[in-house]
Amino acid sequence: MKNVRKLASVLCAALLIAVMAAGCGSKAADNQLELYDGNFSEMKVIHHMIKMVVEANTDLTVNIKDEMTSVNMFKELTAKEPSCDLMNSYDGTLLTTYLKLDPEDVPAGQSIYDFSNEKAEAQYGVHLLDKLGFNDTYCIAVPESIAEKYNLTKVSDLAAAASELRFGAEHEFFTEEGSMKYGPFTKFYGLAFKEAIPVDLGLKYAAVENGSFEVTEVYSTDGLNRKAKLKVLEDDKNFFPEYNDAILIRDDVLEKYKDVAPNLEEVLNTLGGKFTNEIMTDLTYKVDVEGQTVDSAAKEFLTQQGLLSQ
Repeated sequence: MKNVRKLASVLCAALLIAVMAAGCGSKAADNQLELYDGNFSEMKVIHHMIKMVVEANTDLTVNIKDEMTSVNMFKELTAKEPSCDLMNSYDGTLLTTYLKLDPEDVPAGQSIYDFSNEKAEAQYGVHLLDKLGFNDTYCIAVPESIAEKYNLTKVSDLAAAASELRFGAEHEFFTEEGSMKYGPFTKFYGLAFKEAIPVDLGLKYAAVENGSFEVTEVYSTDGLNRKAKLKVLEDDKNFFPEYNDAILIRDDVLEKYKDVAPNLEEVLNTLGGKFTNEIMTDLTYKVDVEGQTVDSAAKEFLTQQGLLSQ
Protein backbone atom coordinates (compact mmCIF):
# COMPACT_ATOMS: atom_id res chain seq x y z
CA MET A 1 0.00 0.00 0.00
CA LYS A 2 2.87 2.31 0.87
CA ASN A 3 4.40 1.74 -2.56
CA VAL A 4 1.06 2.36 -4.22
CA ARG A 5 0.68 5.70 -2.41
CA LYS A 6 4.25 6.60 -3.35
CA LEU A 7 3.61 5.77 -7.00
CA ALA A 8 0.40 7.81 -6.94
CA SER A 9 2.30 10.78 -5.52
CA VAL A 10 4.94 10.52 -8.24
CA LEU A 11 2.28 10.34 -10.96
CA CYS A 12 0.42 13.33 -9.54
CA ALA A 13 3.64 15.34 -9.42
CA ALA A 14 4.45 14.39 -13.01
CA LEU A 15 0.96 15.34 -14.11
CA LEU A 16 1.22 18.69 -12.35
CA ILE A 17 4.53 19.42 -14.05
CA ALA A 18 3.07 18.47 -17.43
CA VAL A 19 0.07 20.73 -16.93
CA MET A 20 2.31 23.62 -15.87
CA ALA A 21 4.57 23.07 -18.87
CA ALA A 22 1.59 22.97 -21.21
CA GLY A 23 0.35 26.20 -19.69
CA CYS A 24 3.73 27.86 -20.23
CA GLY A 25 3.87 26.58 -23.79
CA SER A 26 0.40 27.95 -24.47
CA LYS A 27 1.38 31.34 -23.10
CA ALA A 28 4.48 31.43 -25.33
CA ALA A 29 2.39 30.51 -28.37
CA ASP A 30 -0.11 33.25 -27.52
CA ASN A 31 2.72 35.79 -27.57
CA GLN A 32 4.46 34.49 -30.68
CA LEU A 33 4.23 35.60 -34.29
CA GLU A 34 4.74 32.86 -36.87
CA LEU A 35 6.31 33.31 -40.28
CA TYR A 36 8.30 31.28 -42.76
CA ASP A 37 11.74 32.06 -44.09
CA GLY A 38 11.86 33.06 -47.72
CA ASN A 39 13.70 31.07 -50.36
CA PHE A 40 15.71 34.06 -51.60
CA SER A 41 17.87 36.56 -49.77
CA GLU A 42 15.67 39.63 -50.09
CA MET A 43 12.76 37.96 -48.35
CA LYS A 44 15.06 36.43 -45.74
CA VAL A 45 16.53 39.84 -44.91
CA ILE A 46 13.11 41.44 -44.48
CA HIS A 47 11.78 38.56 -42.37
CA HIS A 48 14.78 38.67 -40.06
CA MET A 49 14.42 42.44 -39.76
CA ILE A 50 10.77 41.90 -38.78
CA LYS A 51 11.89 39.53 -36.04
CA MET A 52 14.47 41.99 -34.74
CA VAL A 53 12.27 45.11 -34.59
CA VAL A 54 9.26 43.25 -33.17
CA GLU A 55 11.24 41.54 -30.42
CA ALA A 56 13.06 44.79 -29.58
CA ASN A 57 9.91 46.90 -29.32
CA THR A 58 7.09 44.60 -28.17
CA ASP A 59 6.52 41.71 -25.77
CA LEU A 60 6.10 39.34 -28.71
CA THR A 61 8.57 36.76 -29.94
CA VAL A 62 8.87 35.86 -33.62
CA ASN A 63 9.33 32.29 -34.81
CA ILE A 64 10.87 32.02 -38.29
CA LYS A 65 10.18 28.55 -39.64
CA ASP A 66 11.63 26.66 -42.61
CA GLU A 67 12.01 28.17 -46.07
CA MET A 68 8.93 28.30 -48.25
CA THR A 69 8.06 29.72 -51.67
CA SER A 70 6.01 32.89 -51.73
CA VAL A 71 2.99 31.18 -53.32
CA ASN A 72 2.86 28.49 -50.65
CA MET A 73 3.49 31.07 -47.96
CA PHE A 74 0.45 33.05 -49.08
CA LYS A 75 -1.64 29.88 -49.00
CA GLU A 76 -0.56 29.26 -45.41
CA LEU A 77 -1.19 32.89 -44.47
CA THR A 78 -4.77 32.74 -45.76
CA ALA A 79 -5.67 29.13 -44.88
CA LYS A 80 -8.63 28.29 -42.63
CA GLU A 81 -6.08 27.25 -40.02
CA PRO A 82 -3.16 29.53 -40.91
CA SER A 83 0.37 28.53 -39.98
CA CYS A 84 1.89 32.00 -40.41
CA ASP A 85 0.80 35.52 -39.53
CA LEU A 86 2.63 37.78 -41.95
CA MET A 87 5.08 37.73 -44.85
CA ASN A 88 7.12 39.95 -47.08
CA SER A 89 5.27 40.61 -50.33
CA TYR A 90 4.86 42.99 -53.27
CA ASP A 91 1.82 44.83 -54.58
CA GLY A 92 2.41 43.48 -58.10
CA THR A 93 2.58 39.91 -56.78
CA LEU A 94 -0.54 40.43 -54.71
CA LEU A 95 -2.37 41.69 -57.81
CA THR A 96 -1.22 39.22 -60.44
CA THR A 97 -0.29 36.03 -58.58
CA TYR A 98 -2.58 35.90 -55.55
CA LEU A 99 -5.61 37.84 -56.83
CA LYS A 100 -5.07 36.65 -60.42
CA LEU A 101 -5.78 40.09 -61.85
CA ASP A 102 -3.90 42.21 -64.37
CA PRO A 103 -2.62 45.81 -64.25
CA GLU A 104 -5.37 46.61 -66.76
CA ASP A 105 -7.91 45.74 -64.06
CA VAL A 106 -6.72 48.64 -61.91
CA PRO A 107 -9.12 51.58 -62.29
CA ALA A 108 -7.73 54.77 -63.78
CA GLY A 109 -6.32 57.03 -61.12
CA GLN A 110 -5.80 54.22 -58.60
CA SER A 111 -2.43 52.64 -57.84
CA ILE A 112 -1.71 48.91 -57.95
CA TYR A 113 -0.87 49.15 -54.25
CA ASP A 114 -4.22 50.66 -53.24
CA PHE A 115 -6.32 48.53 -55.59
CA SER A 116 -4.71 45.20 -54.71
CA ASN A 117 -4.86 46.09 -51.02
CA GLU A 118 -8.60 46.73 -51.18
CA LYS A 119 -9.25 43.50 -53.08
CA ALA A 120 -7.01 41.39 -50.83
CA GLU A 121 -8.64 42.67 -47.67
CA ALA A 122 -12.12 41.97 -49.02
CA GLN A 123 -11.28 38.52 -50.40
CA TYR A 124 -8.68 37.17 -47.98
CA GLY A 125 -8.70 39.38 -44.89
CA VAL A 126 -5.09 40.48 -45.42
CA HIS A 127 -3.57 43.86 -46.15
CA LEU A 128 -0.24 45.46 -47.00
CA LEU A 129 1.43 47.72 -44.49
CA ASP A 130 3.46 50.77 -45.56
CA LYS A 131 5.65 50.43 -48.64
CA LEU A 132 9.23 49.68 -47.71
CA GLY A 133 10.52 51.96 -50.45
CA PHE A 134 11.90 49.79 -53.24
CA ASN A 135 10.40 48.37 -56.41
CA ASP A 136 11.70 44.85 -57.01
CA THR A 137 10.05 44.22 -60.32
CA TYR A 138 10.80 41.44 -62.76
CA CYS A 139 13.53 42.21 -65.30
CA ILE A 140 14.84 40.36 -68.31
CA ALA A 141 18.62 40.10 -68.42
CA VAL A 142 21.39 38.66 -70.57
CA PRO A 143 25.16 38.35 -70.10
CA GLU A 144 26.95 41.45 -71.30
CA SER A 145 28.68 39.42 -74.02
CA ILE A 146 25.29 38.33 -75.41
CA ALA A 147 24.00 41.90 -75.28
CA GLU A 148 26.99 43.05 -77.32
CA LYS A 149 26.76 40.17 -79.81
CA TYR A 150 23.08 40.71 -80.60
CA ASN A 151 22.96 44.47 -79.91
CA LEU A 152 20.39 44.08 -77.12
CA THR A 153 19.34 47.09 -75.04
CA LYS A 154 15.60 46.52 -74.62
CA VAL A 155 13.35 43.47 -74.40
CA SER A 156 11.79 44.00 -77.83
CA ASP A 157 15.30 43.63 -79.35
CA LEU A 158 15.10 39.94 -78.42
CA ALA A 159 12.49 39.26 -81.11
CA ALA A 160 15.09 39.07 -83.88
CA ALA A 161 17.44 36.80 -81.89
CA ALA A 162 15.10 34.68 -79.75
CA SER A 163 15.21 31.64 -82.05
CA GLU A 164 18.95 31.36 -81.36
CA LEU A 165 18.71 31.91 -77.61
CA ARG A 166 17.64 29.75 -74.65
CA PHE A 167 15.54 31.21 -71.84
CA GLY A 168 16.11 29.92 -68.32
CA ALA A 169 14.46 30.83 -65.02
CA GLU A 170 13.27 29.35 -61.73
CA HIS A 171 10.41 26.86 -61.88
CA GLU A 172 7.96 29.35 -60.39
CA PHE A 173 8.32 31.68 -63.40
CA PHE A 174 7.05 28.92 -65.67
CA THR A 175 3.93 28.16 -63.62
CA GLU A 176 0.46 29.40 -64.49
CA GLU A 177 0.04 31.09 -61.08
CA GLY A 178 -0.57 34.66 -62.21
CA SER A 179 -0.14 36.63 -65.41
CA MET A 180 3.44 37.85 -64.93
CA LYS A 181 4.98 34.57 -66.04
CA TYR A 182 6.81 33.07 -69.01
CA GLY A 183 3.80 32.26 -71.21
CA PRO A 184 2.10 35.67 -71.05
CA PHE A 185 5.48 37.44 -71.24
CA THR A 186 6.65 35.71 -74.44
CA LYS A 187 3.21 36.12 -76.02
CA PHE A 188 3.11 39.83 -75.17
CA TYR A 189 6.53 40.49 -76.73
CA GLY A 190 6.15 37.95 -79.56
CA LEU A 191 9.20 35.93 -78.50
CA ALA A 192 9.87 32.36 -79.60
CA PHE A 193 12.97 31.17 -77.80
CA LYS A 194 15.01 28.19 -78.93
CA GLU A 195 14.35 26.48 -75.61
CA ALA A 196 12.76 27.18 -72.23
CA ILE A 197 14.73 25.76 -69.29
CA PRO A 198 13.34 25.65 -65.72
CA VAL A 199 15.99 25.44 -62.97
CA ASP A 200 16.07 25.58 -59.19
CA LEU A 201 16.17 29.16 -57.96
CA GLY A 202 19.51 28.63 -56.23
CA LEU A 203 21.11 27.39 -59.45
CA LYS A 204 19.84 30.08 -61.85
CA TYR A 205 22.78 32.46 -61.70
CA ALA A 206 25.38 29.70 -61.89
CA ALA A 207 23.54 28.29 -64.91
CA VAL A 208 23.53 31.56 -66.83
CA GLU A 209 27.17 32.21 -65.91
CA ASN A 210 28.08 28.72 -67.16
CA GLY A 211 26.28 29.26 -70.46
CA SER A 212 23.40 26.84 -69.87
CA PHE A 213 21.09 29.54 -71.27
CA GLU A 214 21.50 33.09 -72.53
CA VAL A 215 18.36 34.92 -71.35
CA THR A 216 16.88 34.91 -67.88
CA GLU A 217 14.38 36.63 -65.60
CA VAL A 218 15.82 38.44 -62.60
CA TYR A 219 14.68 40.82 -59.90
CA SER A 220 15.79 44.41 -60.11
CA THR A 221 17.33 44.47 -56.62
CA ASP A 222 19.19 41.17 -56.77
CA GLY A 223 22.87 41.65 -55.95
CA LEU A 224 23.77 38.60 -58.02
CA ASN A 225 23.03 40.62 -61.17
CA ARG A 226 26.29 42.47 -60.47
CA LYS A 227 28.29 39.35 -59.81
CA ALA A 228 27.08 37.60 -62.96
CA LYS A 229 27.74 40.74 -65.04
CA LEU A 230 24.24 40.72 -66.47
CA LYS A 231 22.78 43.51 -68.56
CA VAL A 232 19.18 44.26 -67.61
CA LEU A 233 17.11 45.00 -70.70
CA GLU A 234 14.63 47.85 -70.73
CA ASP A 235 11.02 46.67 -70.46
CA ASP A 236 10.19 49.04 -73.32
CA LYS A 237 6.57 47.91 -73.72
CA ASN A 238 5.94 47.99 -69.95
CA PHE A 239 4.83 44.39 -69.53
CA PHE A 240 5.89 44.04 -65.90
CA PRO A 241 4.06 46.20 -63.34
CA GLU A 242 5.54 47.76 -60.23
CA TYR A 243 6.42 45.39 -57.42
CA ASN A 244 6.56 47.68 -54.41
CA ASP A 245 7.71 45.75 -51.38
CA ALA A 246 5.54 45.77 -48.24
CA ILE A 247 4.71 43.50 -45.32
CA LEU A 248 1.50 41.53 -45.87
CA ILE A 249 -0.37 40.73 -42.66
CA ARG A 250 -3.67 39.09 -41.74
CA ASP A 251 -6.17 41.57 -40.32
CA ASP A 252 -6.93 39.36 -37.30
CA VAL A 253 -3.28 39.31 -36.19
CA LEU A 254 -3.38 42.94 -35.10
CA GLU A 255 -6.63 42.29 -33.26
CA LYS A 256 -5.24 39.14 -31.64
CA TYR A 257 -2.24 40.95 -30.18
CA LYS A 258 -3.88 44.30 -29.38
CA ASP A 259 -3.37 43.76 -25.63
CA VAL A 260 0.15 42.34 -25.56
CA ALA A 261 1.46 44.44 -28.48
CA PRO A 262 -0.87 47.36 -29.19
CA ASN A 263 1.95 49.05 -31.13
CA LEU A 264 2.60 46.09 -33.47
CA GLU A 265 1.51 47.82 -36.67
CA GLU A 266 3.45 50.94 -35.75
CA VAL A 267 6.57 48.88 -35.05
CA LEU A 268 6.32 46.99 -38.34
CA ASN A 269 5.80 50.26 -40.20
CA THR A 270 9.11 51.60 -38.86
CA LEU A 271 10.56 49.66 -41.81
CA GLY A 272 8.39 51.67 -44.20
CA GLY A 273 10.28 54.02 -46.51
CA LYS A 274 13.68 52.94 -45.21
CA PHE A 275 14.85 51.30 -48.44
CA THR A 276 15.71 52.16 -52.02
CA ASN A 277 16.50 49.82 -54.90
CA GLU A 278 20.19 50.55 -54.40
CA ILE A 279 20.03 49.82 -50.66
CA MET A 280 18.31 46.49 -51.15
CA THR A 281 20.71 45.55 -53.95
CA ASP A 282 23.61 46.29 -51.59
CA LEU A 283 22.03 44.10 -48.87
CA THR A 284 21.48 41.11 -51.16
CA TYR A 285 24.99 41.55 -52.58
CA LYS A 286 26.44 41.38 -49.06
CA VAL A 287 24.57 38.15 -48.39
CA ASP A 288 24.78 36.37 -51.74
CA VAL A 289 28.19 37.49 -52.95
CA GLU A 290 30.24 38.62 -49.95
CA GLY A 291 28.95 35.84 -47.70
CA GLN A 292 27.62 37.98 -44.85
CA THR A 293 24.93 36.22 -42.84
CA VAL A 294 21.32 37.37 -43.17
CA ASP A 295 21.17 38.26 -39.47
CA SER A 296 24.40 40.24 -39.63
CA ALA A 297 23.31 42.24 -42.70
CA ALA A 298 19.87 42.87 -41.22
CA LYS A 299 21.17 43.97 -37.83
CA GLU A 300 23.84 46.22 -39.34
CA PHE A 301 21.25 48.02 -41.47
CA LEU A 302 18.70 48.41 -38.68
CA THR A 303 21.37 49.78 -36.37
CA GLN A 304 22.49 52.29 -38.99
CA GLN A 305 18.87 53.38 -39.40
CA GLY A 306 18.43 53.84 -35.66
CA LEU A 307 15.84 51.06 -35.46
CA LEU A 308 18.00 48.90 -33.19
CA SER A 309 20.38 49.88 -30.44
CA GLN A 310 24.00 48.79 -30.61
